[in-house]
Amino acid sequence: MIDSDGYRANVGIILSNQDGQVLWARRIGQDAWQFPQGGIRHDETPEEALYRELEEEIGLRAENVEVIGSTDDWLRYHLPQHMVRPHRKPVCIGQKQRWFMLRLLGDENEIRLNLSDKPEFDHWRWVDYWHPLKEIVFFKREVYEQALTELGPLLFPDGNIASR
Repeated sequence: MIDSDGYRANVGIILSNQDGQVLWARRIGQDAWQFPQGGIRHDETPEEALYRELEEEIGLRAENVEVIGSTDDWLRYHLPQHMVRPHRKPVCIGQKQRWFMLRLLGDENEIRLNLSDKPEFDHWRWVDYWHPLKEIVFFKREVYEQALTELGPLLFPDGNIASR
C-alpha cells in the first residue's frame, strides 16, 4: 500500500527477550541484518500486519509475545535514488513505518525462520539494545534510532538503557 506521497506503509518489529536484548535477523543469502518488518495490506490495520509479519518472518504467534507499545506516529525513510523504480506505478520513494516493541513470552526455540514459502531471514541472534544502529544499512539508521529512542523507555521503565 503506497500513499499519495510515495511511501509504502509498513510495520517494524522490535522483539526483546527477558534480558532486554533484541532479536537481530540476517536477510537470507546476504550479509545484511535488520529487525523484522513488512508491508501493511489494504485490508489490514497496523496491528493485524504486525501479527501476520511476526508469524511469516519469525514463526511467532500472538500468544508467544506481549505487545509493550508502538510509536505514536509513522516514521519515514527515503530509499536511495538507485533503489527507486520510476517505471513502477505508483512510484515508491520510501517507507512509512509504525514500530512495535514486543517481549518474547515463551521459549526462544519457538522462533522459526522457515515457515514462509519465501523466507526473509536465514539466521538470527540476540544483541544489545543499541547494537542495530552499528549494523543497519545507512538509509534506515535514522528511523531505527527514532524507534529505539521512543520505545526504549517502555522496555526499560527504570531508565536503565545501556549506552549507545
